[in-house]
Amino acid sequence: MALSQDRKKALKAIGHKLNPIVIVAGNGLSENVVMEIDRALEDHELIKVKYAVGDRDLKNELLALTEKVTRSTLVQSIGNIGLFYRPAKEPNPKKSNLTQLR
Repeated sequence: MALSQDRKKALKAIGHKLNPIVIVAGNGLSENVVMEIDRALEDHELIKVKYAVGDRDLKNELLALTEKVTRSTLVQSIGNIGLFYRPAKEPNPKKSNLTQLR
């Protein structure tokens, strides 16, 4: 999903205040980690994921794989943190991190 520059800027501003919800470590993207990221995206729509893998190339591969597997959009990647966005099918305003935008 392509995001406009204005939308990305707004998502980055909201994401700046967020803490990572999921940490991807040495085992990479296991089935359980993918399920947790998927659940978090459905609940919050905008999440941070921390990649504690040590290797830059591996981290970049995992960022791309996470984006593909979860059908989300990588909004920003700084250091070991990736900011992912995917609109929820049924947004819950109490859980969504995007209530500031709506």
